[in-house]
Amino acid sequence: MAAGTGKPKTLVHNNIPLGGGVAAQVSIPARLAREARRRGLDLESLVLEAVAEKLSSDPSEELANRLSIAGHMLVRAREELEKGDAVQASEKIYKAVEEALKVLACIHSLEECERARREGGWWSRLLAREARRLSRILGAPWIAEAWAEAFDLHVHGFHEHVYSVDDIAPVLPLAERLVKLAGKKLRETPHQA
Repeated sequence: MAAGTGKPKTLVHNNIPLGGGVAAQVSIPARLAREARRRGLDLESLVLEAVAEKLSSDPSEELANRLSIAGHMLVRAREELEKGDAVQASEKIYKAVEEALKVLACIHSLEECERARREGGWWSRLLAREARRLSRILGAPWIAEAWAEAFDLHVHGFHEHVYSVDDIAPVLPLAERLVKLAGKKLRETPHQA
């Protein structure tokens, strides 16, 4: 804290693209930004999730907000790939797949959706299990493949910085396919879970 002001000494400013050429600038105390990075958390995803959570007063709004985040993350993934940032592109693709899976799990009333709501979080074990269950239910083995590829990008692309843009780019169409499916299923569902 700056002496006597109650204000942090340093703020980290993050521009969060909102689409359509619009971005929001969010200032975060440097200590929080460092801690988020140390834990391997993506600040953009954290901010979007917090806003979506506050705006989600009912389950159908929650799913629409999650789908919106998934679409946003696909746009951001393309931008990061174009810039040559394999690390950020990896995390954006992962986040798009993660959010699409959450939407599909809740639409299909999978136990993982209720469990995540009850426990206050979507753990990777829930996401892995729901991806396999959705693959069986929908007769679409590519859904489990999308999760496996996205989780690999999260671990090796984002956390461990192993992959290049050329390694990551082929996963984007699979993520786009999953988000498109989640959007289709959400539109077809009269009462979202």
